[in-house]
Amino acid sequence: MLSLLLLIPVIGSILILFVSDNEKMKRIALATSLLNLLLSIYMWVQFDSSTTQFQFVQSPSSISDLALNFYQFNIGVDGLSIYFVLLTTFITPIAILSNYNNIDNTLGGLKYFLISFLLLETLQIAVFVVLDLLLFYVFFESVLPVLFIVIILYGSGVAKIRSALLFFLYTLAGSLFMLLAILEINTYVGSTDFQLISLYEINLESQKLLWLAFFLAFAIKTPLWPMTGWLYRAHADSPLAGSILLAATILKLATYGYLRVLINFLPDATHYFSPLVQTIAVITIIYASLATIVQQDTKALIAYSSIGHMGVVILGLFSNTIQGIEGAILFALAHGFVSPALFICVGGVIYERTGTRIINHIRGLVTYMPVFTILFFIFTLCNTGIPLSLNFLGEQMSLIGIWERSPLVSILGASGIVLSACYSIYLYNRISYGSYSPHLKPLKDISRREFVLLFSLLLPTVILGIYPNVILDTLHASVTTLLYIV
Repeated sequence: MLSLLLLIPVIGSILILFVSDNEKMKRIALATSLLNLLLSIYMWVQFDSSTTQFQFVQSPSSISDLALNFYQFNIGVDGLSIYFVLLTTFITPIAILSNYNNIDNTLGGLKYFLISFLLLETLQIAVFVVLDLLLFYVFFESVLPVLFIVIILYGSGVAKIRSALLFFLYTLAGSLFMLLAILEINTYVGSTDFQLISLYEINLESQKLLWLAFFLAFAIKTPLWPMTGWLYRAHADSPLAGSILLAATILKLATYGYLRVLINFLPDATHYFSPLVQTIAVITIIYASLATIVQQDTKALIAYSSIGHMGVVILGLFSNTIQGIEGAILFALAHGFVSPALFICVGGVIYERTGTRIINHIRGLVTYMPVFTILFFIFTLCNTGIPLSLNFLGEQMSLIGIWERSPLVSILGASGIVLSACYSIYLYNRISYGSYSPHLKPLKDISRREFVLLFSLLLPTVILGIYPNVILDTLHASVTTLLYIV
């Protein structure tokens, strides 16, 4: 079943190669991504939440034989990875639909745009399902060149080449240290298989060095302060679909890396470095929130808010409590729904109609766009962490988890919620109300396609915010194995 999840987007890409009609290409891409979504939901229904073992495990022997015994191409999911797979399959059709009508005449053409996003889906799912550390690195990095090309060919900003280069070089530089650490683990253990590594005891001094190498790679991808420079630029200059994927799933590769590699394989070093990580996370939250308040570009503002929210996720992950880790995963998923929705609002709906992202040039949209204003308001509230949203639960559980370890860190982390409310409501109020901007002509309200996109992101945010046990029951068994016994 997992191999089908990986193959379906690839088959869709091959079909698109041989089709020349734009409408047919769009339909194939959309049908492929929706088929993958249905398959992942079926897999989730079949998932046994009572066990901590990997499920749906597949090991293609022919591929393993070709690997010269250096790695094993085994794939499987557990309670930690299944929701990231679901998030990826859910977001991909939304990303494709978001640029459905405005990509035809760009430099690269529609064909390569659709193929890029289907390949990105396969590569991201592969990161979450492979059970080998070397393959995890390969797929973790393989997302880079595809996104790099997408930003350069389909980006809208003036400095898109610089943004793409920054994104590529930042993340590649960090990942080199991860590769060295993986090679070192291979010499220790004699294998890069997840289950074998988890059984092997590495001494504390070696763990510390390995931990720092992995942490650098994941911290850049998260991103944590002071390595945040690439994200807001990449968001500002990439196409809308690229921003949606960056916010929803690419940042979650790092979240999964913390869970799977640092906390799972290097527990002693994780416990040792937890105060350092918590300090960096608090600095990230406060820095990002203050930077957000002074932004004038709407996409850069949402990008900085993403950085602040990922800081809260890190606090939860490194709290060494069940509430904290489960809350962090919930908040990561909530961020994967709400941030793309806000990007669709400001980088899609508003930008397509006005041709500007500068807050000062947009005012009084409620005059001509009442439906859009209501949906934008709901997502703004979700972004601030309003009760009955998944964001609220994720934030609260993450902060409760860290409170048990350090009340001061929790208080400082909670300041991010207050600042988040400030900039979110400022953005909404500034854009929606006041006298109608003289810079703008009368605008059309959101189309049916845009409404479907926003509503499909709102639905899981609210439903899972009211019934979080749907997720928590599956997570519980896997999260308990991550706790460090002091």
